[in-house]
Amino acid sequence: MANMKKEQLEFLNWEFGVFLHFGIRTFNEGHKDWDMKEMPLSTFNPTQLDCDQWIKTIYEAGAKYAILVCKHHDGFANWPSAYTEYSVKNTPWKDGKGDVVREYVDACRKYGLKVGLYYSPAQFGSKEMVSTEYDDYFINQIRELLTGYGKIDYLWFDGNGSENHQYDTKRIVAAIRECQPEILIFNMWDPDTKWVGNESGVAHSPNKLTVGALDFSINKDIQDLLDEPLFLPTECDFRMRLTNWFYSENDVDTVKSVDELMGLYYYSVGRGANFLINIGPDRRGLLPDEDAAALLKFGAQLRKNFDASLDCKVTAEAKKLTFEMPHQLVNHVVLSEEIDPNCEIESFEIKAYPYYYGIPVTVYRGTTIGHKAICQFPTIRTEKVEVVFDKDKKVTGQLKYIPQY
Repeated sequence: MANMKKEQLEFLNWEFGVFLHFGIRTFNEGHKDWDMKEMPLSTFNPTQLDCDQWIKTIYEAGAKYAILVCKHHDGFANWPSAYTEYSVKNTPWKDGKGDVVREYVDACRKYGLKVGLYYSPAQFGSKEMVSTEYDDYFINQIRELLTGYGKIDYLWFDGNGSENHQYDTKRIVAAIRECQPEILIFNMWDPDTKWVGNESGVAHSPNKLTVGALDFSINKDIQDLLDEPLFLPTECDFRMRLTNWFYSENDVDTVKSVDELMGLYYYSVGRGANFLINIGPDRRGLLPDEDAAALLKFGAQLRKNFDASLDCKVTAEAKKLTFEMPHQLVNHVVLSEEIDPNCEIESFEIKAYPYYYGIPVTVYRGTTIGHKAICQFPTIRTEKVEVVFDKDKKVTGQLKYIPQY
């Protein structure tokens, strides 16, 4: 039997988050993951750093959480870590007195966003990955992050580069849980959420909440089998720009359109997963103008499309939900089921009654619902819509008409 935590249910309600890749690589154009090239500390100097600008923009777009890269694969610490010299404390920025993590966390609290921190377990450069000594370093840095900045809601591990290293995972996880008992851990070792398995922002259908295998976020061709089924909400991470996680001055023409972002919202939140879009703050220390504008336009479109619903009478019966209203144009049904990790709806069908007599027409067939299923179909005029499920569960829903042309 799979169990769930209240924090996991809260995570599903977050729905929309923003990833922030920022660090020494921001100032070293052209570097790739694991290229082992030196990035001098002297290059890090975001003279206009304004985490308030980041988080205010994210908040105004409607996101509920943010995740900051604290240490990427290069080992650079965005806080003045006592366990490495390769950190902000030895850079020109604020004469070594700055702390990006502090400014970010403070801004999240100001705007009421949930606080997520990214930490790459593996690295190159400033600390060799060797057995116990490296695990000690890992735990010491995690303790700094989880004890020095108040409540942290989410810890995001990226397993890239960890394929051939054996961590003392029990000791690491115990330290994390000791520091922050309510924290959510992304995808690895003692996961509370799961990676969707791609970096394109698209969830699969079906998208089950309870799973027996997992795509750990490392470079592997097969899934890892779990010892027992786990309740694990899905998160879909992707980039605002086509190819780069960190800021680049050469790809501004690839910032995603509102149309593409809306499509990814349907493929993530619309399939019961969370939508996590990455933006790389620029060398000023600000969200790039083009990326910020795209995010705000997307947020405005979300509100326009989904804040209002059609007024109708809703009747719930065993395995069925019925909507009735004076004849109306309809092209969306948004559904949510009561979450039970041991019993999930696996198929459903939406039928619309022709407004001028006749038997109902099937307009949509779906798989899982979970936290949310956004069901879009060609516009039809109807007085009655029925949704029939394969299981007798509590389901709520709304009808919407969103003009397409």
